This record gives sequence, C-alpha cells and structure tokens, in this order.
Amino acid sequence: MLSGLSNTIHGVLNFTWPMTIISLVIIVSFRICYIIKNREKIVLYKELIALSFIIYILCLFQVVTFRDDTAWSGNNFIPFKEIFRYNFASRLFFKNVVGNLIMFLPYGFFISYYFKSEKPNLIIILTLVASFAIELVQMSIGRVFDVDDIILNLTGGLLGFASYLLLQKIGKSLPNVFKSEWFLNIISIIILIGIITLL
Repeated sequence: MLSGLSNTIHGVLNFTWPMTIISLVIIVSFRICYIIKNREKIVLYKELIALSFIIYILCLFQVVTFRDDTAWSGNNFIPFKEIFRYNFASRLFFKNVVGNLIMFLPYGFFISYYFKSEKPNLIIILTLVASFAIELVQMSIGRVFDVDDIILNLTGGLLGFASYLLLQKIGKSLPNVFKSEWFLNIISIIILIGIITLL
C-alpha cells in the first residue's frame, strides 16, 4: 500500500520537477529583490510557506491539465461510480482515488492557514470552486468530467483543514519558545533540508 502511494508521489515529482525548478528560481529571485528594494523584514518560515503554496498551485495546474494517451471512459456524473471501479490498493486505485484525495490536502491546509479558518464552510466553497473549474477545463481539453474527482478533492481539502486544526491545537499547548519566530525558522530549515534529501 505504501509503495503504491510512494510510486504515485514520485510519478508526480518526476513529471513536475522542471517546472518547479524554473518557478523556484524566478519566484525566489524576484522575492529577494523585492525584499531588498523595500527593506522588508524576512520571516523565513512565512516566506517558505508562501513559496510552497505558489509551487503547489503551479504543480497542481500542470498535473490536472496534462494530456496523455489514456483512453478516457467518458464523463461521469454518477457519484462513487468511478471510485468503486478500481481494485483496492491497485496502481489505478492509488493514481485515481488516493491521488485525487492527496492532491487537494495541501489546498485545504493552505486555505485554512491563510484565512485562519476554524470552520469548514470556506474550505468547502473554495475547494468546490477549484475542483469544478478543473473538471470543466479537463472536459474542454479532451479529458473527462468526473464527479468522483470532485468528491475526492473535497475530501482531500477537508483533510487539509483537519490537519491545520490539529497543528493549531498542538501549537496552542506548546510553550511560547516553540512558537517564537526564530524557532519556527529553524524548524522550516530542517523540514526544507529533509524534503530536499528525500527528493
């Protein structure tokens, strides 16, 4: 099960890394020049969160608009029809079911973080808007509209929201030193090094 999930994640990374590197260079160089010119204070962990969100949106765009030679089965407007079509833990299950779920988990987290949302209403609305837009665009570029993708994306967005609430709850119970800017900057650097090492 974990190997299927790992293969799905590695497949996305292998597909998106060129765009990610180019975007990183452009965004980081632009942001550094902006900070220097306007003499802004750098808060590293906030910069890394913002950068992660931008890169995530760009990768999401590339993944959902990619056109391959897959033989699409046609539009699906019946809820759960496609979800239950795949054998559990099969390659297609991870690619289509788990992939759609995980794809929107960061979206729910980032929305919750930036809006400091403690109720799911905004996450539900914004996730549905984004997911509907993706499905309509996919239908117009030769792919298909699948209501199950919207259900999975929404579930992923809500899992991201739940992750944000959990981190908030943990954060409130921690001593102030663990919430200080310098500590969060150090943690951000460690996480960044860890991600680079894993890649």
